[in-house]
Amino acid sequence: MVFSFFKKQPQQMPKRPAAQPRAQEPVVPPFSPPPAPEALSEPLPDLEFTVTPLPKPVAAQPAAPPVAAAAKPLPRSPEPNDDLDFTISQFERDFTDSSVMAINVEHDLDPAQGEVERIVLLFANRQDAAARSVLETLIRHYQGSEGRRFWMLLFDLLQVIGDRPAFEQLGIEFAEACETSPPAWREAVGEALATTTLSGVFTLQGVLTAEDLKSVANIAGVLAKRQPVRIDCSRLIGCDDEVAGQLAAMLAQARREGVAVAVDGVEAFLVRLNERLQTGTASHEPAWLLLLELLQRYAAQDAFEERAVDYAITFERSPPSWESSPIVRGTPPARPPVLDDAHFLHGDLRDQRFTELSAALAQVELPVIDFSGVSRMDFFSASQLANCLTPLKAAGREVVIRSPHHLVAELMALVGLNKVARIIVPKS
Repeated sequence: MVFSFFKKQPQQMPKRPAAQPRAQEPVVPPFSPPPAPEALSEPLPDLEFTVTPLPKPVAAQPAAPPVAAAAKPLPRSPEPNDDLDFTISQFERDFTDSSVMAINVEHDLDPAQGEVERIVLLFANRQDAAARSVLETLIRHYQGSEGRRFWMLLFDLLQVIGDRPAFEQLGIEFAEACETSPPAWREAVGEALATTTLSGVFTLQGVLTAEDLKSVANIAGVLAKRQPVRIDCSRLIGCDDEVAGQLAAMLAQARREGVAVAVDGVEAFLVRLNERLQTGTASHEPAWLLLLELLQRYAAQDAFEERAVDYAITFERSPPSWESSPIVRGTPPARPPVLDDAHFLHGDLRDQRFTELSAALAQVELPVIDFSGVSRMDFFSASQLANCLTPLKAAGREVVIRSPHHLVAELMALVGLNKVARIIVPKS
């Protein structure tokens, strides 16, 4: 049985190779991909339809389509370049139209104008030594009318800084170089601002700041001697808190002591001062005290009491009380004749917004701003003045700016004030 069993084994051995279909299992690569091509075989007619044009571009036109595709963007690329060139040229034209920008692309620009603007800005920024050094060089470099322009700037600079010996020496050099008479030294206008030829008559005008305390002190000095005083405020536009406090104390003291003080033309200033002070805003207390003092002198008691209550609410303290006028000793001097209706500015105009000036000019038929007493003006104030006068120009009103010296006049032109006002510079 065992032998016969060995015989059966060779017969069964061929059965194992018959089990080779397992070798076909590794050939199982029919994954799912084979069914996919079978599914694709159905849309083959469609694929063949789309493939028929494909071999043509692939075989013969592979280079032609890319060239055409590259040729299409090529004409588009120069177009943006052309537009860019146009916008750049337009930008340059707009930029060079304004000399104020001090950025000039044109090669034939007058270099003297650039020097003038540089000097004017140095002076406006209080860099007097640098401005003087540049001017002393330029008066020897430029000849003719251009050179005379720099001479006038240097004369005004020496006038402002108060260097009279250098001014006189420069006049000698100017006469030799230009063969004409030099300008004369001008006495400071601001020092005589609050006095006139009549004794005891004073004029307050423009916008008074801390630099004008000397003018108030001159009035207080006369009142301290118990002498009658007349103060013309018809051209007074406004004042800061320090000046307001000094005026309020001076007038109150004179009223209590019975010294005669006549304040002329104060009505317009009183209206502006009253509108400026708002109830509940705890600021400008000296201006409040000046308002109450003027109301006590030139208004009814009811108007005084009303604003006194507003003062108490705003500052939470007792206001000044209404006082009956004491007996006044003496008679104020006669009123001097009015020369003109110009609004006078003076001193060093720094960080000014001219809010009160615009309201005052709107009430005048021919607005005139006198700059004869202005020693210097910074760039910000000049720009604000231009903004202040622009509405008047738009309304067809002509504004005259009178007697600025050359450094201030050149700054006005730099910010465009000459486009909204007529600037009259005194002849040298």
